[in-house]
Amino acid sequence: MRMNHEFARDLRRNMTEAERVLWSRIRDGQIYGARFRRQAPIGRYIVDFVWFTGKLVVELDGGQHAENQIADQSRTDWLASEGFEVMRFWNHEVLQDLDSVVQAIGDRIKGAGNEAD
Repeated sequence: MRMNHEFARDLRRNMTEAERVLWSRIRDGQIYGARFRRQAPIGRYIVDFVWFTGKLVVELDGGQHAENQIADQSRTDWLASEGFEVMRFWNHEVLQDLDSVVQAIGDRIKGAGNEAD
């Protein structure tokens, strides 16, 4: 488990451009007060972004994910079995239409009916 935390720390230090751009818009409760964490371990996985209170995972996919669809689906299925909803966006969606991505995440948070934290 310790290795997962160290790997997550490395991922936080070396975020992709798309991750940095999205993080700048969802950090510090900017969307309806939801407090996201980045590169957070959940079980054996490290997710890009997670709002634990609302059980929402946001994953950004680059070109490599087109080739790893089976692994991505297994990961999504496991996270769903733990009660998390997974929203996936392509890196180019974040870089080319950030407002729509943030709106979709906001709609999900607002629809959760949970008090954000």
